[in-house]
Amino acid sequence: MEIKKSSFCTSSALVSQCPADTKPEYAFIGRSNVGKSSLINMLCNHKGLAKTSSTPGKTLLINHFIINDSWYLVDLPGYGYAQRSKKIQEKLSRMIQSYILQREQLVNLFVLIDVRHEPQKIDLEFITFLGANGVPFALIFTKADKISNDKVRTNVRKYMDTLLETWEDLPPYFVTSSEKKEGRDEVLGYIDQINKDLQTAKKAQ
Repeated sequence: MEIKKSSFCTSSALVSQCPADTKPEYAFIGRSNVGKSSLINMLCNHKGLAKTSSTPGKTLLINHFIINDSWYLVDLPGYGYAQRSKKIQEKLSRMIQSYILQREQLVNLFVLIDVRHEPQKIDLEFITFLGANGVPFALIFTKADKISNDKVRTNVRKYMDTLLETWEDLPPYFVTSSEKKEGRDEVLGYIDQINKDLQTAKKAQ
């Protein structure tokens, strides 16, 4: 897939404020400081599309970006940022859950994982929540350029082995580096295939 057009559309504090049309949506979420904005900018080949910040937890709204006039990329607030007040954490948690569980246009949620770290409890709990609620998702391991290829493979394998302890079928996963544009074709190819499958299903109705 070639992204020819990408632009910011709207920010929403509530699911009811999200765009009213029926275009498919691909949402991106992860722990604060996982490299979400950098990944979005890399995928869209549009530096500055999603605002990057050295301060974790800057995304506090549901941000929609329209891609090629045909689908939305959705930037969700990060989870697990402990320095926020409990009230704000609870508000964000409700916002994230309501979007993930209620938004009919959501066709896939990409969960970002920092590949430099061992499996984290907060990520595993979030993935379990998605599975329990039947939310379609894939994993994106970020920052692969920060450690050796061997370490990347080892950490990914640890992660998938940990999931295998409770999951029968493993979710798709992608290894990425925003710096080196690694994994870009694979992630966009995955989105493209889902879009084509949706079009085929629509024509068959």
